Amino acid sequence: MNARQHSLLLAAVTATAAMLASGGAAPADRPAGSTVQSAASIPDFSGIWTHLTWPAFEPPLAGPGPVMNKVLRKGVGDVYQLVGDYANPILQPWAAEVVKRHGEMTLAGKGYPTPSNQCWPNGVPYVLWNIDMQLLQRPDHITIIYSNDQEVRHVRLNEPHPARPAPSWYGDSVGHYEGDTLVVDTVAVKRGPFAMVDMYGTPYTEALHVVERYRLLDGSAAKEAEERGQRELSHLPQRPESPADKGKALQVQFTVEDEGAFTMPWSAAVTYRRLLAEWRESVCAENTHRYFEEDEKVPVADKPDF
Repeated sequence: MNARQHSLLLAAVTATAAMLASGGAAPADRPAGSTVQSAASIPDFSGIWTHLTWPAFEPPLAGPGPVMNKVLRKGVGDVYQLVGDYANPILQPWAAEVVKRHGEMTLAGKGYPTPSNQCWPNGVPYVLWNIDMQLLQRPDHITIIYSNDQEVRHVRLNEPHPARPAPSWYGDSVGHYEGDTLVVDTVAVKRGPFAMVDMYGTPYTEALHVVERYRLLDGSAAKEAEERGQRELSHLPQRPESPADKGKALQVQFTVEDEGAFTMPWSAAVTYRRLLAEWRESVCAENTHRYFEEDEKVPVADKPDF
């Protein structure tokens, strides 16, 4: 084998190894001209992330945004009064009535059931309300774990959706990398008795389609994004172990489409910081914490149930 043949063989082996490390060849339905990135060029999103805002998503810089809380002004007000702005033009009339009804229940002191307070699967994008999130990266698969009830999402990389995906609580999610961004496309999110995309009870239908874009932000860009996006949100008590304004942030921008519930696509974001504290287990069905008040006592029984 001469030097030129050796060089060509080495290049072919290197290219094949890079393709395998990144999950294989791009499927036919990927955008024209797109390629599968090598493992060396894939950004590192792995680790535990936290955001300390409540209760809505961050609105976009421009364009249609999510339902926001009518009773909060610059993040000040009763954060547990979940009164959604039912006049948001993204809502179809029937969806606006649902949001309005939930707000009226809240103002009457009755509250209403949500996936999180009923220990029910949260769905997408509702699940993004979780304060802590752990992201695990593999060449062909992304796993996302959320702190509330250890809910788990699975994202297949460099694969298309099935022709007829079976509805599931977190939908069928497929992803790929576009430069420094992880793009996750989710369809077929199952509808249960508490089907909503946010804390205000905003409903969705079987047509729900969510696209998330994950990317890292450096210090100044992260601070600017947080100050703008979180201006109308309430901040939960800062954990002393949290990294606050240090290091990179992870921003998740997402777009929601659902012709059955919304008049137009709308966008929102969640900005996370790395969590240096211990991962805290929160099991909804066994949760004795009342948060900011005295904890409940663990229930006991005189005799076993079985």
